[in-house]
Amino acid sequence: MLWQVDPTSSTALHVQVAACVRREMASGRLAKGDRLPSAKEVAGVLDVNLHTVLRAYQSLRDEGLIDLRRGRGAVVSTSDPGGDARLRTLVAELVAEARLVGATPADLTRLIESEFQR
Repeated sequence: MLWQVDPTSSTALHVQVAACVRREMASGRLAKGDRLPSAKEVAGVLDVNLHTVLRAYQSLRDEGLIDLRRGRGAVVSTSDPGGDARLRTLVAELVAEARLVGATPADLTRLIESEFQR
């Protein structure tokens, strides 16, 4: 697991943890049906509170990216809610990274529009 969080960042830790999962999904290192590390394991490795990881996992579940089953852990969703889950994952990751560097929504919009024109 190559996940990292920055406790000094203004971005909440649970948002950073969720971004780590999104990054793994976007890169293909986590595929549909793959089991995520337990919340307890992630909390230990990242040195964050267990509830921080659980909150991140719940956020990802609410986005339809993972399935949570009591006693069975977290699994990357095998369904594709709305048909563009990968794009939503990439956008969520981009927004999380933009926040980390202090970019505004206008900055991000400008960069995306510029990229489309290339």
